[in-house]
Amino acid sequence: MAGRQRGVLVAIRSAVALHRLLDVLPVFDGDDRVRVRFTLVPGSRFDVDALTALDRTGARTMPWREACATRHDLVLTASPKGDLHLLPGPRALLPHGAGFGKALDDEGSADVPSGLDPVHLLADGKPWADLHALAHEEQALRLARHCPEARPAVVVGDPTADRLLRSLPAREEYRAALGTGPRHLVVLSSTWGPESLVARRPGLAAELLALLPHDAYQVALVLHPNAHSRTGGFDLARWMAPALRAGLVLARPHEEWAALLVAADAVVTDHGSTGLYAAALGRPVIGAYDGGHELVPHSPMARLLAETPHLAAARDLAATLEAARATDPRGPAAHAFAHQGKALPLLRGHLYHLLGLRPPATRVVDAPVFPVPTTRPQRPAVFAVRTEVSGDRVTVHRFPPDTPERVHHLAAEHPAAGPGPLQSAAVLWHHARPRPLTGHHAAWTASGWTAAALDEMPGCRTAAAILTRDRLLLHPRGRAPLTATTEPHREQGRSRHADPTAVVSAVHAWLAAGPPPGAPQTLLCDTGPVAVRVHLAPAEERDLDYEV
Repeated sequence: MAGRQRGVLVAIRSAVALHRLLDVLPVFDGDDRVRVRFTLVPGSRFDVDALTALDRTGARTMPWREACATRHDLVLTASPKGDLHLLPGPRALLPHGAGFGKALDDEGSADVPSGLDPVHLLADGKPWADLHALAHEEQALRLARHCPEARPAVVVGDPTADRLLRSLPAREEYRAALGTGPRHLVVLSSTWGPESLVARRPGLAAELLALLPHDAYQVALVLHPNAHSRTGGFDLARWMAPALRAGLVLARPHEEWAALLVAADAVVTDHGSTGLYAAALGRPVIGAYDGGHELVPHSPMARLLAETPHLAAARDLAATLEAARATDPRGPAAHAFAHQGKALPLLRGHLYHLLGLRPPATRVVDAPVFPVPTTRPQRPAVFAVRTEVSGDRVTVHRFPPDTPERVHHLAAEHPAAGPGPLQSAAVLWHHARPRPLTGHHAAWTASGWTAAALDEMPGCRTAAAILTRDRLLLHPRGRAPLTATTEPHREQGRSRHADPTAVVSAVHAWLAAGPPPGAPQTLLCDTGPVAVRVHLAPAEERDLDYEV
């Protein structure tokens, strides 16, 4: 018996349950005595993406009928719903969120938190789970209150919360992958269902993007995996196309949400448990739950929303963010996550006890750091620009073209912006692109392209070729071409760069303001979070002939 390989069955109903259990499975790393198989529990509306996500892992699966006919050494699940009592073997149940903060009227007893409902925890009046592994003693007390028939729970902490905390050193790497730079990253978090943020306030992301200067803020949206499953990637991209064009980051449903929380400067949340994970990281949290029946009173999520400022309207974000920075959200999170950093070692002992095995002598592997996001936000091709010129300082605020904000000119990328914006934009820019090392090719020079743009677009007042991050060729209408070089802002050993396309608008506005004779040829371009010096000089031959 000691040498027999033990079979662990992971029973999932949805992608969110799968993701939770994947955070648990490192307890078995390095142990060839344990074999893991997965099965899909029938009956969920959100099982399509679970199969897709499972396929990406390379895991081996077992049909439900076969799983019910096979004796397992351990059954792991993160949802109490479905006929789990039909799976033979000791069963361990973990929550698939944080804090049991929602009660869903259409999924069991009214006013009973989802995950603690006797309707799902009992089969024929008897508890089917042999082990409840919970994240905090408060959850164990609530389990005993709502379902006293359930077997006593063990408090082990939360493996996902531990993974988030361990990923904190990767914050700058995540921000670099997202193209955040010195901007403030505001993450909107939405659970699923009729009381979710995207159901109640579907236009909030687009409203924020229209009001927040692009060079000062980046906006991201984290949707519950069930929202991805229900809607599908195609329709999500179609519905959110205007916001995506304006630079919205839409997180993929697995793991990217966590990387975005680590990278965030603030999180706007409804009553979904993602807000508690943000609070555990100490991120400023802003509530955006507009009330209803789902939020469980006195739960950690309810406490968090009661103690953090509420965002009534998109225009109030700046003031609400200031209030959120003055509020420490980690108090409510402390009521959701115990034993921080110890969840996997504690859980390992209980799971190996159910397996009838002595845990390996080696230390349990630490929770892995979340991977770098692979989602790349679209680079906006059109901006409505407001500038303020004060001597040699130019402040630039850029917004989507449909912004309600007061603006001075339109700036557009050639050719990505399309015919309409290209015809009406006062500022046009074009990015130099890498050329193949072999084969025939033809290319504009920077001076040739800027001259052609001014020729073909009568509304264009300044055409610019972006040669490198810090070097531009600008051709103002009626003037000789200029070379503009920018100095990154350096502070405490860090370099911060402005978007060169913002620099183009700054120089355009400065020249349009009519600098007096003898005015300095160095100006300061201020985009909000960073101000860089821009040096102007007559165009150099190498820049005029640079291939774009």
